[in-house]
Amino acid sequence: MKAHDGFYIDGAWHPAADRPSIDVVNPTDEQVIAQIPAGTAEDVDTAVRAARTALGGWAATPPAERAARLTALHNVLAARKDEIAETVTAELGSPLAFSQAVHASVPIAVAASYAELAATYAFEEKVGNSTVLHEPIGVVGAITPWNYPLHQIVAKVGPALAAGCTIVLKPAEDTPLTAQLFAEAVHEAGIPAGVFNLVTGLGRIAGQALVEHPGVDLVSFTGSTAVGRQIAAVAGAAVKKVALELGGKSANVILPSADLAKAVNVGVANVMSNSGQTCSAWTRMLVHTSQYDEAVALAEAAAAKYGERIGPVVNARQRERVRGYIDKGVAEGARLVAGGTESAREQGYFVSPTVFADVTPEMTIAQEEIFGPVLSILRYEDEDDALRIANGTVYGLAGAVWGTEPEAVAFARRMETGQVDINGGRFNPLAPFGGYKQSGVGRELGAHGLAEYLQTKSLQF
Repeated sequence: MKAHDGFYIDGAWHPAADRPSIDVVNPTDEQVIAQIPAGTAEDVDTAVRAARTALGGWAATPPAERAARLTALHNVLAARKDEIAETVTAELGSPLAFSQAVHASVPIAVAASYAELAATYAFEEKVGNSTVLHEPIGVVGAITPWNYPLHQIVAKVGPALAAGCTIVLKPAEDTPLTAQLFAEAVHEAGIPAGVFNLVTGLGRIAGQALVEHPGVDLVSFTGSTAVGRQIAAVAGAAVKKVALELGGKSANVILPSADLAKAVNVGVANVMSNSGQTCSAWTRMLVHTSQYDEAVALAEAAAAKYGERIGPVVNARQRERVRGYIDKGVAEGARLVAGGTESAREQGYFVSPTVFADVTPEMTIAQEEIFGPVLSILRYEDEDDALRIANGTVYGLAGAVWGTEPEAVAFARRMETGQVDINGGRFNPLAPFGGYKQSGVGRELGAHGLAEYLQTKSLQF
């Protein structure tokens, strides 16, 4: 797609010729593929004003009509599925097959789920002698990351529109072309002017202006815990609601009763998927000491298959960050059994699929989010030891357990985390996604995700 030299505000593209520009780089070959404008606080203010003006009309629009607009949006996205996949591949570097299967297909499914929810959600309910109303919270400032560029947009815009809110979106500067394509889809779907607005730019300028703007009622942010903490502080001072989906260091617990080969192979695939750039990735594999050596050998063999199959990480800064963690793992005494800091590719921001054994819970690579294709394998002595290790980080976003079902379910119930996949459970776009502890505040997806964009009023009779 051709990049827009402007912002989508109040139903139209507004040229931004005098703004500084941001290079969009293809991480596979390091070539500049587009330039997009870097929005200012003034641009954010214009977008928020448009959203506030449109709020009354959109909030008063019957849910069935909002559902019809969301259905139209879903249909446009579905029709442009191939273009979405190609755009994500160009700016994120993910292999085209993965972009089609995940980066395009998943958000299209999520868009469909919110079209249905907008029509069926109980925006009013009777509680004794009261009628309880669930009303749109107002103008939403949405700040999305680069790792799943369209999914993260749809997971915020979908429920906000279903709820009757209006939105200003500030996407990650690494993947703005996908956001521009989404704005085109919004326009084509006939969503009224001002209901959705897009301002591209840097987080420290446009993102900060959006968080601080008094006309924004809710800030929905997906990204690092460090930035989430800053956003929460600013929003808290203004008594402004936040929804934060932050970092993770998820545990993949393989109980002795599990199919070890399947659990290890699926676990390695999970970490290598999207080049490890997944907040919910199972980056800590916990294996009983009696099966540890076998699991390490299986993981080493599995990782070798991904050498030519995974894409690059998003940019040079991210590559150096991941390599720094690999060096730290070696320095702290972990045993490198696959990968490392060297890459077979001379061009592109590639990191080799990496597996560490002999990792102990206090090591940096077992505590901090790396956001690259790096797996740490830890041993445990018994279930209580496994639970202590699994829960022993500041994060609690996701996780996995493998074993006979009653045993695995019982273990999953004791994990301090927002989602647990049992024996490879499939992704469910209607299930709430979000974290315990420093992994975030609030939930995305399904009815729980819609509830984040509503506030409650009770009428007594």
